[in-house]
Amino acid sequence: MKTIHNAADRAALITRIQALQETNPAQWGKMTIHQMMYHCILWEDLALNKSQFRQNLIGKIFGRMALRSLTKNDEPLKRSTPTDPSLKVSGNVVQTFPELKAKWITLLQEHEQHADTPIMHPFFGKMTGAQVGILAYKHTDHHLRQFGG
Repeated sequence: MKTIHNAADRAALITRIQALQETNPAQWGKMTIHQMMYHCILWEDLALNKSQFRQNLIGKIFGRMALRSLTKNDEPLKRSTPTDPSLKVSGNVVQTFPELKAKWITLLQEHEQHADTPIMHPFFGKMTGAQVGILAYKHTDHHLRQFGG
């Protein structure tokens, strides 16, 4: 199972981020590449337990089942995977493309020290460090594929 906590898997994602170009068009979705990168930074802050959230009501009902489904194999996230409202990005992003890229990579590298850190996800609820690692890999891969990376 691919995970952000595996050095080779993490390095492969970082290589793909480094190859992104500001002009890469979205293959699906409404976000610009800047919005996507900022969204991924917000997601990594959540995954590294730098941002705290409470589980929302719909997550209390469906979150555990969805988490089990997403972490049972290496199948990538589907294009229509919904985003928690607290992690949605719209409008102009202030940071430059190189700043966003550098921040995103730095956060991904921090996972090396946080492999056992549990978090509270706003939809999935309590997640173990292992679950975070799998979902962090899948989330990053999903958005890199979205922009041809």
